[in-house]
Amino acid sequence: MWPKDVGIRALEVYFPAQYVEQTELEVYDGVSAGKYTVGLGQSRMGFCNDREDINSLCLTVTHRLLERHGIEPRDIGRLEVGTETILDKSKSVKSILMQLFEPHGCTDIEGADTTNACYGGTAALFNSIAWVESSAWDGRLALVVAADNAVYEAGSARPTGGAGAIAILVGPDAPLVFDRGLRASCMRHAYDFYKPNLRSEYPVVDGKLSIQCYLSALDSCYQLYCDKARAKGLSGGSPVTLANFDAFLFHSPYCKLVQKSFARLAFVDFLNTPKDQVCDHYKDAMNFHTAKLEDTYFDRDVEKVFMQLSKADFEQKTRPSLLISSQVGNMYTPSVYSGLVSLLISKPISELAGSKIGIFSYGSGFCSSMYSLTVTRDTRDGSGLSKIIGALSYVKPQLEGRHCLSPADYTRVLTSREQNCHVVPFTPESSIDDMFSGTYYLTQVDEKYRRTYKRV
Repeated sequence: MWPKDVGIRALEVYFPAQYVEQTELEVYDGVSAGKYTVGLGQSRMGFCNDREDINSLCLTVTHRLLERHGIEPRDIGRLEVGTETILDKSKSVKSILMQLFEPHGCTDIEGADTTNACYGGTAALFNSIAWVESSAWDGRLALVVAADNAVYEAGSARPTGGAGAIAILVGPDAPLVFDRGLRASCMRHAYDFYKPNLRSEYPVVDGKLSIQCYLSALDSCYQLYCDKARAKGLSGGSPVTLANFDAFLFHSPYCKLVQKSFARLAFVDFLNTPKDQVCDHYKDAMNFHTAKLEDTYFDRDVEKVFMQLSKADFEQKTRPSLLISSQVGNMYTPSVYSGLVSLLISKPISELAGSKIGIFSYGSGFCSSMYSLTVTRDTRDGSGLSKIIGALSYVKPQLEGRHCLSPADYTRVLTSREQNCHVVPFTPESSIDDMFSGTYYLTQVDEKYRRTYKRV
């Protein structure tokens, strides 16, 4: 018999305690005002100094979730990490996290690392859901950790960086339930974004191809998801459209692409509606009704019209999910899940109860999936939903509690990281004074590349 209501029981998000203002970065880079803030939709960008790396990010978010929710190490039966930030070609980040479990005598924990650009966290999450619903499940909970340090070489892509981590507790009787048997994926081969140079933190990026891949994956996943949902009778036989969702979350390389992606789904709905059934709201777009999706990835006219036509729905269904993304930047694997956290802390619990949340996850190369969650209707004090939201009350104060570094200081940090990438022995020099309480930090890398950490 299936475990009941398998889904997300707890969430913890972490972002570094320093950021750079995108308005100041515009001036520093000598670009036109609004290029990063309006053009990309970004306000601030979080980043790691030499005290933090992928291991410390994951240690921090995992330890904080266990503490905040009173989870004992013995309660975890599976632990999987999704990341594309690689420090070691053999040893998994999951094995680093075992430092939090081994002292308690807990070593019977399945899982390792999963890697494919920004999609690794979703793959790890799917694996954990499958474990809970499998014959291997022993009644314990699964813990999914997704984290990355997203940095780019100097140039047009640098403002789309970011850094952060998320921990997701998976099990039965969850307030955020995965819709079983309702998932659509699109997997292809593309060199849109990849990291072939193992001595550098920087990716190789084909910006135009990356956008095209993202949008083509979105088109494919959405149409397939809607077909599957209709076949399961979830819409009473009617076509499934954006109207069937109360919220829609997207992987966010930058916030403006998310807004364009929402408009894209409205465009797909429009194309799928017979001409004689198109409502008056779309009458000014009728000349686009014969367009082919694959011909419109960079059609500014289509983009502009449908961004305007879908604006009210976007503000209601997706804008609330962009709080962290706009303030921290692209976290890579945690990105779409920071959107879930943002949604939960930006809407009244009464509005969240019973809602249907669509989720689109994309990772370059490429892997993509669309699925949905249903939020429990139980909003009583002490309910799973009230607990998961209440436990996230620290997010907004910590966003505002970070300290701002100048673009010059930010650039010096990245230059230092670039120069010291894989240098051993290495001792970090950045101060730990401004770090959030409970943050793990790197103390040294010895001559054998072994890393040690302490906790603030």
